[in-house]
Amino acid sequence: MSKITNGQDTAGQNIPYIAGITLIATLGGLLFGYDTAVISGAEKSVQAYLITGQGLSTWVHGVTISSALIGCILGGAISGVFSSRMGRKKTLIIAAVLFLLSALGSGYPEFLFFQEGEPTMGLLYMFNFYRIIGGIGVGLASAVCPVYIGELAPANLRGRLVSLNQFAIIFGMLVVYFVNWGISNGQSSEWLDTVGWRYMFLSEAIPAGLFGLLMFLVPESPRYLSMVNRDEEALKILTKVNGAASAKKIFADIKNTVEHHSGKLLSYGKTVIIIGILLSVFQQFVGINVALYYAPRIFESMGAGKDASMLQTVVMGVVNVFFTVLAILTVDRWGRKPLLMVGSIGMAIGMFAIAALSFYEIIGISTLVFIILYTASFMMSWGPICWVLISEIFPNKIRGKAVAVAVAAQWAANYFISATYPSMMEYSGAFTYGFYGVMSVLSLLFVWKMVPETKGRTLEDMEALWMNKPSYSQEQPTLISKR
Repeated sequence: MSKITNGQDTAGQNIPYIAGITLIATLGGLLFGYDTAVISGAEKSVQAYLITGQGLSTWVHGVTISSALIGCILGGAISGVFSSRMGRKKTLIIAAVLFLLSALGSGYPEFLFFQEGEPTMGLLYMFNFYRIIGGIGVGLASAVCPVYIGELAPANLRGRLVSLNQFAIIFGMLVVYFVNWGISNGQSSEWLDTVGWRYMFLSEAIPAGLFGLLMFLVPESPRYLSMVNRDEEALKILTKVNGAASAKKIFADIKNTVEHHSGKLLSYGKTVIIIGILLSVFQQFVGINVALYYAPRIFESMGAGKDASMLQTVVMGVVNVFFTVLAILTVDRWGRKPLLMVGSIGMAIGMFAIAALSFYEIIGISTLVFIILYTASFMMSWGPICWVLISEIFPNKIRGKAVAVAVAAQWAANYFISATYPSMMEYSGAFTYGFYGVMSVLSLLFVWKMVPETKGRTLEDMEALWMNKPSYSQEQPTLISKR
């Protein structure tokens, strides 16, 4: 008997096939998390080896630790061109190659040109170059992985499947926390500052190579194939995913949205682009990547030793995974907006509490509790749900370009927050964490007033939403005009 979920016949859905494709694609998310979090264990050693050894400033340290984000901005910005001209699949293969090059180069930046053990400005530039290369891979993967999964997933499963990409990001972070802890456990600071940090970066080569190889086994996105007039291939993949009856209707809807719009970025008005950008900016301005990049240093400043701070980071990673799973299980049941709003409230409470504790110089278990409250609130809401919305709110014809704009804005915001954190902390810890708390409150107001609910809608419904067509019925009153 056929089962109806959110108005969609699910009888013909090939769940094992969908799950296999999603798991392979989410390796891009795992590498996204791995590449961005590997620096958390290595940043103090990189500082000792490349920054302090040359008498360079805290600002140079902040820029170096955040240098991969320059690549992320570039990768996000060019992702629309790559994914629209080369396809989603080939773009992700390119990202895998960049991850591999970055892992090898960051772990041994002296390759060919420099003498090991002699830090110079040239070596510092080379290290940053390899980190930027990895960042371009992250930027490509962060934009294209959610889009690829969202374009293949049936509407009733899309929220959960795209959220799996965020789970993979957090799982990648957790894996590298364990790797960093394992490398550093029991080792001297001198060994870590000369050798250990290299192993941390080199370890990324294994998942990068695996991702690149497995991507050859998955199909191209049917919506991309339809846009480049490879209709027979698109229908074949849709049939394999959704079953013959549903595939024909979905294919007809896709062709209708593709053929009746110019594809110019603002052809659906400015509002959808502004909402996409603000989703991205708020996800970063609440300060989450400060907690992720600088986690061991934060815990060490609370009084934990080197090994204990690495272990507490692992604990935080486990909590993050648990609450990301909670989001996966509820996003298609409760909807996007409720989760985002609850998460904003939890983040605001956590950050304001940390700011107060910092102001009164209270360091202890209470600080750890509020950091975990803050990160857990993010992981059950803004972490996965932001990517779900970015992958689904844009109409088919402009999705590649619009996602590229939103993701580039996200990485630019990420870079700003991460690079300014050391200087802000030198000025005032209470001010720094209070700022992130204020951003959490503003994110709540933004979602309440501007973000539409997209639960259970097909990607083709997004055209009706932004063109204000009556075929898109809202379950809540926020429907903004295209102007």
